[in-house]
Amino acid sequence: MTVEKVDVLVVGAGQAGVAMSEHLGRNGISHLVLERHRIAERWRTERWDSLVANGPAWHDRFPGMTFDDIDPEAFAPKERVAQYFVQYADKIGAPIRCGVNVTSVRRHEGRAGFRVETSEGVIDATHVVAATGPFQKPTMPAIVPAEAGIHQIHSSAYRNPDDLPEGAVLVVGAGSSGGQIADELLRSGRRTFLSVGPHDRPPRRYRGLDYCWWLGVMGKWDIQTPAPGTEHVTISVSGANGGDTVDFRRLAARGMTLVGRTEAFRDGSLFFRNDLAANIARGDANYLSVLDEADAYAERNGLDLPEEPEARQFLPDPDCVTNPIESLNLKDQGITSIIWATGFAYDFGWLQVDAFDAAGKPNHQRGVSTEPGVYFLGLPWLSRRGSSFIWGVWHDARFIADHIMTQVSYEAYHTSVREHLSAPEPKAKVG
Repeated sequence: MTVEKVDVLVVGAGQAGVAMSEHLGRNGISHLVLERHRIAERWRTERWDSLVANGPAWHDRFPGMTFDDIDPEAFAPKERVAQYFVQYADKIGAPIRCGVNVTSVRRHEGRAGFRVETSEGVIDATHVVAATGPFQKPTMPAIVPAEAGIHQIHSSAYRNPDDLPEGAVLVVGAGSSGGQIADELLRSGRRTFLSVGPHDRPPRRYRGLDYCWWLGVMGKWDIQTPAPGTEHVTISVSGANGGDTVDFRRLAARGMTLVGRTEAFRDGSLFFRNDLAANIARGDANYLSVLDEADAYAERNGLDLPEEPEARQFLPDPDCVTNPIESLNLKDQGITSIIWATGFAYDFGWLQVDAFDAAGKPNHQRGVSTEPGVYFLGLPWLSRRGSSFIWGVWHDARFIADHIMTQVSYEAYHTSVREHLSAPEPKAKVG
């Protein structure tokens, strides 16, 4: 059997894989990108129909190409984002092979490199970059049993309100996905319940500028490690409907029922923690802290920006906050569907190398794993806060490509030395 050989194999052709290919190509490193479906497939088929990017078009892109058909302040629809990466891959001539599933990666015994088994055969790779991103395996808490007769899906399987059974809907999780899905359901006329956990809630815009800009100039995107206890705190922000600041009080005023964190299910009823008011207060504190820092930055740098005192005004707490709901009988409330917007877990079962801790979390420093020759790209906090965002993954890919280039130069030097030492000694001239 003929075995294909590559210097670098990149697994995944989403934003991370395309960025990796660009920087490897710039460094003159031969490589191949494998994608089991299509380029940027998760943007196409693993998100709801109305999804848009959470950052404006001027921000959520690579440095080498703009969205030429979208206002820079607008939010690109998901299909346009997928098209952007297809166009970018074509622009840089990325060697992407679609429809190929990587089933296992194992280190060679007694020699450098890895044996990569795929649905299309075996590949011998000197380096492997896992660029499969942070959204790998949907997680759904085992709270409501299947025999309860409730339609339950993860947010990644939700498409639009018409796909759900008739009746009210409970959305569990108030991050970007849960908040946007709940808002869409409410706008469609559905009776909607939203289970709100701890979250950060930045302003969408403040004093005329998007929060992506504020976090950038204030150095927030470049923070290298999260504060203790904040590694998995959800960010409640949205680009939907032109981009409004998420406001749970306003959602309640429009008819949405808010509850605390979903905790247990018994005898047809769901039970919630009495933490809704505390969670909203935490989000408010985060929101106000961004305004405070933005004001201080504007004053310190003499920025002539319009004042926005109304941004600090909140609606009164709704009844569901002041008199929290501790339980809901699903049948009595007409709830026929639950959407679990509860995040994702890693799924690196195919990467069978010594690069993970006891919990299965990748061991790495800025994407360089503890297994020589293996790299991770696109994970949250890979090197900084912005690592899992479109522009952030591009910069992380540059660092990893430079690291691989250094390793390639060491390998080339070793090869040249070995060849020199193994060459026969020249014969002495006689006479």
